[in-house]
Amino acid sequence: MKQPRAWQRMLSGRRLDLLDPTPMDIEIEDIAHGLAFVARWNGQTFGDYPYSVAEHSLLVEQIFSRANPAAPAKWKLAALLHDAPEYVIGDMISPVKAAVGPDYGALDDRLTSAIHLRFGLPAAIPTIIKKQIKAADKISAWLEAVQIAGFTRTEADKLFGKPDAEQIKGLEIRLRAPIFARADFTARHSALMSGM
Repeated sequence: MKQPRAWQRMLSGRRLDLLDPTPMDIEIEDIAHGLAFVARWNGQTFGDYPYSVAEHSLLVEQIFSRANPAAPAKWKLAALLHDAPEYVIGDMISPVKAAVGPDYGALDDRLTSAIHLRFGLPAAIPTIIKKQIKAADKISAWLEAVQIAGFTRTEADKLFGKPDAEQIKGLEIRLRAPIFARADFTARHSALMSGM
């Protein structure tokens, strides 16, 4: 029996095998483009534009860098790329991931490893760094929930944990056309790569 097609043709011309991804088939322009067009919260946000995973990734990296100012560029890059596999597998809210089961996690892990290797990171990020990135991710989710997804602060506190006022000071969700998110994501990636 013939195996179903498991690769996707990217705009760069690369063919990314989703079941067996290799670092050589990954380009930052493809990631930035894809993430700029993937909506967080299944698109259930206020505003004239969806809040993209590219915007979310920029915010997570900003929060991570604020909390860990002495972190080397490579860990800031890991924060920027924390949701990078979603450029090809999309963003699923946590309840859907749980319903899909462990296969989603395995697919995400394979893509993450290939992406990390492509950009000079270890395939697996150290646990302490992963926890710091996850903490920044939760703060970002809290901000998104209360600013654009219609949650009350009480609901967001319960689901994501109440952030410290200093952690969110001056942070505001920006809804913009994908072209701007894509350009900023690519520029931040370039800046972090040059710092490694």
